[in-house]
Amino acid sequence: MTVSSETYARLDAWIDQHFDEQVAFLQQLVRVPTDTPPGNNAPHAEKTAELIAVWGFQAEKHPVPEQEVRDYGMQSITNLIVRRPYGPGGRTIALNAHGDVVPPGEGWTHDPYGAEIEDGKLYGRASAVSKSDFSTFNFAVRALEAVAKPAQGTVELHFTYDEEFGGLLGPGWLLRQGLTRPDLMIAAGFSYEVVTAHNGCLQMEVTVEGRMAHAAVPDTGVDALQAAVFIMNALYAENSAYQKVTSRVPGIKHPYLNIGRIEGGTNTNVIPGKVILKLDRRMIPEENPARVEARLRKVIEDATRHFNRWRGVRGENAVRADVRRILLANAMTPLPGNRPLVDAIQKHGEAIFGKRPPAVGTPLYTDVRLYVEQGIPGVIYGAGPRTVLESHAKRNDERVDLNDLRRATKVVARTLADLLA
Repeated sequence: MTVSSETYARLDAWIDQHFDEQVAFLQQLVRVPTDTPPGNNAPHAEKTAELIAVWGFQAEKHPVPEQEVRDYGMQSITNLIVRRPYGPGGRTIALNAHGDVVPPGEGWTHDPYGAEIEDGKLYGRASAVSKSDFSTFNFAVRALEAVAKPAQGTVELHFTYDEEFGGLLGPGWLLRQGLTRPDLMIAAGFSYEVVTAHNGCLQMEVTVEGRMAHAAVPDTGVDALQAAVFIMNALYAENSAYQKVTSRVPGIKHPYLNIGRIEGGTNTNVIPGKVILKLDRRMIPEENPARVEARLRKVIEDATRHFNRWRGVRGENAVRADVRRILLANAMTPLPGNRPLVDAIQKHGEAIFGKRPPAVGTPLYTDVRLYVEQGIPGVIYGAGPRTVLESHAKRNDERVDLNDLRRATKVVARTLADLLA
């Protein structure tokens, strides 16, 4: 059965009529902080469950055991599943958005948790990535049920709280516990493209240990920071070489590496005895994660050996570099079964936005890979601008354009109507 143009128009009209309510819902979600770290995210899940219960959406609360969460480096996680069954037969379609987000940082001109609206944009941490799609997906499902009234299939809303740390205690936990097994899934994303592939990510911590000394007698110590500079120069040389490696996936260019955090030293008059580097290595879909990690470990080992040889130190006096993997998120590659999702989103994206959204890859990594690794075809689509840069995600003054939010909600509602017809 095909969906009529009249039904599409009525879906659009329902979303227009309820859009002020949708914006207010998003504002309430943005005003509950979910900074990760520290990762105390259960209160946001409780607030979400409370808000959607008003519409008759019953959220199953799935708390991850406290010790497991704390061992992982966070404080609390309660993942939510909302199941909306419509009748026997048909597909089960999951819509996933994550509520955890990095801390605001500096430089904001708006309150990071004020959810202020200015010039048609809603400002706040997670307003674009991805609390906006808590609202996109909820209101798309509400429109679907009010207008299209599907008689078969199921929609599941998955609201999870572990994207920043890799997803293993978010969607990964729900899947491992056997709590869900959808046929298709859509993960939170942006409005102007359908993402079918993404980079992988390897994050590592490098602890460089030398020996502290008084700055007046530096030769009595071994400078861990100086050794760290050798290691960083070697890593940045690798990063330059990555630019010669090109991915075949449209939207993804080449691998890259970033040293995002440096800690060390005790005071200005002390030779640093320990320095910690945290690095992020983005892997294109064609790369093998095990080989990438082995290569980085060798680069660090060789640079450490080079420093010790240059300084003429050995034995107990030698610098040591210990490497620990923090996170490994595999790349996402398209599954053939994602075609119905791609076709429907492109069709309705063109109708609503006036231009067909391309099916591309993205240099980000997301939770959707965890569904794909279980053989569940998925894509990334939701409310947001053309680029991460425009959204200010992970930067000051993160924002979502409310017109994108409105239109993306229409695209998702229409897509669900098609897939459940």
